Order: sequence, then structure tokens, then C-alpha cells
Amino acid sequence: MNFQAEELNQIISKNSPVIFNLLSERGKKVYFPKKGILGQSAEARGKRIDATIGTAVEDDRSPMRLKCIEKNINIPPAAAFPYAPSYGRPDIRAKWKDMIYQKNPGLKDIELSLPVVTNALTHGLSISGYLFLNEGDELIMPDLNWDNYGLIFAEGYNADINTFNTFINNEFDVEAMKDAMRKRGKGKKIILLNFPNNPTGYSPSVETARAIVAALKEAAEAGNKLVVLCDDAYFGLVFEEGIEQQSVFTYLAGLHENILAVKLDGPTKEDYVWGFRVGFVTYGIKGGNTELYTALAGKTAGAVRGNISNASNVSQSLLMAAWGSDEYQQEKQQKYIILKNRYNKVKEVLAGGKYDKYFRAFPFNSGYFMCIQIADGLAGDKIRQILLNEFDTGVICFGNILRIAFSAVAERDIPDLFENIYKACGKEGMRG
Repeated sequence: MNFQAEELNQIISKNSPVIFNLLSERGKKVYFPKKGILGQSAEARGKRIDATIGTAVEDDRSPMRLKCIEKNINIPPAAAFPYAPSYGRPDIRAKWKDMIYQKNPGLKDIELSLPVVTNALTHGLSISGYLFLNEGDELIMPDLNWDNYGLIFAEGYNADINTFNTFINNEFDVEAMKDAMRKRGKGKKIILLNFPNNPTGYSPSVETARAIVAALKEAAEAGNKLVVLCDDAYFGLVFEEGIEQQSVFTYLAGLHENILAVKLDGPTKEDYVWGFRVGFVTYGIKGGNTELYTALAGKTAGAVRGNISNASNVSQSLLMAAWGSDEYQQEKQQKYIILKNRYNKVKEVLAGGKYDKYFRAFPFNSGYFMCIQIADGLAGDKIRQILLNEFDTGVICFGNILRIAFSAVAERDIPDLFENIYKACGKEGMRG
């Protein structure tokens, strides 16, 4: 094992034997190469002659660039063309950490790691798999989940996916989650929670969120060692009173020495910059300190370095400029109101009960999506095909569940959307 990896392992083991034992074999071996090209380049930074890093510069030492590209970029060349650090730019890491505290006031007295920048949240999930999942390790999550999880964790890291029933009585099925955690006895447990949920658009009530946290604490107190992955892709988009506004990470980050909470988030959906591909990985554990978190960040940045090298400097620079803008909060609120109005229109359209003959909605209160369960005897994908071919309408089908991205539909078109689904169900019923 590389001596730099061993050094990080010793720091992590000293500060938290639990986290060390939660690391995968890959996670134990990975490190950020401080003594290699990057470290030597850092030592040479600012020298009159710097022949270390694999970039090209103009004779004035500014980044070499094509004018046909530069003319379309409204930020300084130094903020656009060079590599960003594998950890992410120091300014954006510090800014995002501050924003996490602002959005989640319950974290006020809890020490967190400095976030590491990833190539958006999907990459952050993959990096989490790299660090914590060995082949055959169990990943526990609700049965209504984003289909990319299987691709990332099962196909990418050969994890065993153990799903549990998502809902009972229109709320998150906490007892089903507890049963899933007991399935393989005591030991290492990796749980993935995604609120607001993709595909259902569900976030737990304040009461249910407390029950989820209590269940995880109970598992930790029983001697299990937990990694809880908090996929917060749609954070902040909650549209109902009484629904938990803070990330569940807030309540897990300092909960127990046996729970490592991992916050996976970013501006992709929060700030409507899907193509920027900037995400963050942030750690929290009871008793966590700077030394421990710095070592964990080193492993995370090493995994990023060995995978994509670094995330886009252009995107990080544009985000920093936006977050410093006087208009940022007002413009973000305006977009939230548009999405909330679309959500309210969906609720209004479904309220009359007209469509219950053919489909019913799963619980939803947040995010971009909602799902409907198609009635028995109807085939979901056939309905999807009828919608495409006869009603000029597209939805996503999972078996007999249709996912509807109301975020992508103008408010005026939402009544037609559900009327089209109703008519397509009727046609499928007659054909059946």
C-alpha cells in the first residue's frame, strides 16, 4: 500500500476506527498524491519559470486559449481555462459549506468536513461507492428509487441492492427500513436516502423525519456501523407546510459515533444549472474533527483525481459569480414560485377524483416529480406508447408506475397532460 494512503488510514483510524472499518478496500488504498506531479507543481507555483504542470501558457504567462472560445466566456481567462484543483476550488468549497449551514440551521454547532467538489451529484454517488462499497456489500434503499442507483452501485461496484417498501399510509415506511437493516444481522450497513425523492417527489413530514433518524440511531446503538448517503439533489424544493425543510443529514451528522453521514448535493437542481456538472461530498460524524475530515477529504479528492482529475473550472467560477450576485436570492425565489404553482396545479387537477378509475397518485409534496400507479389490468408501457403516438405526450414508465416531471410542463398544459393520460388509459382498457 502506498505510504500516503497508509498515512491517511492511520489518521482516520486514530480519530474514528468506525470510519476506517467502513472504508472499502479501494477506499483504504486511495490517497491524494501530494508528492507527485500535483504536489511538485504546487511547490513551483509563482516561480518565474514554471515547467511543471501540463497546461500551455501565452508568453505573458496567462492561460493559452483560442479567441473563438474566449469571446463567448464572460469571466477572466484565469477563472476559465486552467485546471481546477481535484478537491475543487478553495473558494467554492468554503462557500458551499457556509451555504449548507445557512440552509440547515440545525447544523449550527456541528463540525463538518470541507466539501469536495465532484462532477455533479451522480459522480459524488459513484465516489461514495468507490470509498465505501466492496463487492457484495449491501446497499439499503427504498424500492421507489432513481434507476441510476443500480447502474452506479450494482453494476459499477457489484453491491447487493436491498430495497424495502417505500410507503405505508402515505408516509415513508420506517418499519420496513428497520427490517431491511436487520436482514443480514449486525455489522456494516450502507443506507441511501433521497429526499425529495426521485421518482415520487416525496419528502417526509417533520414527524416522519424524526422517526427515520430515531431508527438509524437505534441501529447504531445496537452496534451496527452505518454509512448514510443523503442524496439531496432536489433540496429546498418543498411545497407543503409540515414537511421537513432541512436535510436529514442535519440530524445525522452529529448523531452517533457509529453513523457517518455523507451529504451529496450541488447546484444542479437547486440553481437550475444541470449542464454545469458541479456537485459536493460533505461528511459529518459525532466527534468529527479537522484532522479526521481532512484525511477523508484527501481520500475523496484522490478518488476524484484518479477518476476525472477535477471538475470544471468554468462552472465553478460561474457559480461563485452567481452566488455573489445581488439578484441571486430573488431570482431563485421566482423559479421556486413557478415550480410550486405547477405543483399546486397538479394537486388541483387530481383533487376531483375523476381519474381514480385508471390511476392514483403516490404521496408527493416536493421536488420535480410525482408518480401515478396505473390500475390493475392496464399495461403501463402500452399507455406510454399510446401517449407518444396518439397524444403527443411523453412520460416515464416503471412497470405500472408512470413518473411525471411537472417541473418540465408549463402550468397551462398540466390539465391536458392528465386528461391525455386518462384518455390513453381508456384506450388501453378497450384494447385489453
